[in-house]
Formats: sequence, C-alpha cells, structure tokens
Amino acid sequence: MDQNRTEAIARKIYEANVHRERFRPLRGDDQPGSLDTAYDIQDALYAIMQTEGNAGPVAGHKIAVTSPDIQKLCGVDQPVYGSIFANTIHRSPHVVNPADFIRIGVEFEIAVLIGEDVPMQAAPFDADTISGYVTSAMPAFEIIEDRNADYSDLDARSILADRCWCGGVVLGKPVDHWRHIDLGNLTGMVELNGESIDSGNTGNALGHPLNGLAWVTNHLASRGLALKAGEIVMTGSPLKTRFPADGDSYTYTVDQLGEVTLQIGNNVHKAV
Repeated sequence: MDQNRTEAIARKIYEANVHRERFRPLRGDDQPGSLDTAYDIQDALYAIMQTEGNAGPVAGHKIAVTSPDIQKLCGVDQPVYGSIFANTIHRSPHVVNPADFIRIGVEFEIAVLIGEDVPMQAAPFDADTISGYVTSAMPAFEIIEDRNADYSDLDARSILADRCWCGGVVLGKPVDHWRHIDLGNLTGMVELNGESIDSGNTGNALGHPLNGLAWVTNHLASRGLALKAGEIVMTGSPLKTRFPADGDSYTYTVDQLGEVTLQIGNNVHKAV
C-alpha cells in the first residue's frame, strides 16, 4: 500500500472519530494486507491527531488483544500496540464525561513508569532485562472507545489502525518499591458503585505485567522507536472489559499497589 493510500485511509478513520460514526472494520481496498500495513495506517492517523486534534505528544504506550480467546476472535496470534497521548492521561480519582464517548469501555491494568531512555539497539528484551528501566508501578484504568463496534465482526488490523480504541488512561498513585512486590502474582479487585463484582490475578495478563512491557518495547524497536524516560506503559488487562453506565463509579484495588478510581458522569449510583 503506497503512502497516499495509507494517508487516505487514516483520514477516513480520523473523520469517522470526529463525526462519531460507528466503528466498522476496514474492508475492500481499505483493508490492510498485513499487520505492518495496519501499523503504517496507525502512524498516519497519529500524525493527523497531533497536527489537527488536541492529542498532545506521545506520553505512553499500550498493549491490546492479549488473551488467546480475543486473538482468535480478531484473527491474529499476537497482541497489538497503540500509543497513549499526553492529553489523555489522568490521575485518580478522575471523572469522565460520557458525552465525550460513543461507548465507554473500562479495562483494569498495571501501568509502569519508565525511568530512563531504553536503548533500541539492546532489543529484544524480556521481563528481566526490561525491569531495570522501570521506576514505579501502579493500578490503572484504560478507557476504551470502541465506537459501539459489532463484536461479531472484528479484526485486529482494523482495531490497531484505529489507535487500538484507546480513549485515555487513569493512573493510581505510583509505587516506587515495586521490586519488593511479586508484581505478577497480585490479586486485583473491581468494585462497581461500592460492591465487589470481579477479581483476578495480575499474572492473567501474559503471565506477568513485565512480559507486556517487554512486548511493547520490542514492538517499538521493530519499527525504529524506543521507550523514553517519563513514559507510561499499560501492560494488559487480566480482567474482562466492563461497559459502564452514566453515574457508575469503579474502583480497582490491587494488593500492595493501592487503588484507582473512575467516575462516569456526575450522577453517582449508590450500592443498594
């Protein structure tokens, strides 16, 4: 796919987001023939977002489509990558305006803060070799904007081309002593409006949060990029995505790491 075609498809995706159109997979002449082509479209979309939107600079990174079931649903055998922009990073507690989204999804993750630039030439990394670049870890939400997608008709290339549906992140308080914590074997609990609704082990996301970090680092290196000091990396969700209603309040608490809180709108639902 030539550059003009790549940029034209990215423009279509950008306009679909601006005009709040329902998500539709890329089909026909717009369909990427490979993951690499889909990433080229993603790069072109990000360029438009930064020049014409208010995304701000890249300040973080995410991994998506991590579970085997979701990969099978989306027709891939590996995760996919997306960038996170500065103006979409928030601190807990955070209130989201539901009117800013077509349909909000919430994912429950561990985020890590990169303390120093990662040398691209040192790739490939694994969980052990990338750990030295991590300053702190924290519980986090990823806010998903799936634009009311039809989950019976999805493919990973279309999702990643559309920024992996990342609508922002909410970060809990950073924990600097994370090296003294078994980060891959912690219990996380989700509360909705004050009631516990789900729990799971942090190792359910690719076996360990640092495995997700290593994958992101290696993906960037494959495209001539590298993690930078001060950037945030979301390491994948060990729990299923939730789709909140206006007024819902979510708290995600991870043993030894603390909690992160997200409120949808200003009308608060209370537990009964």
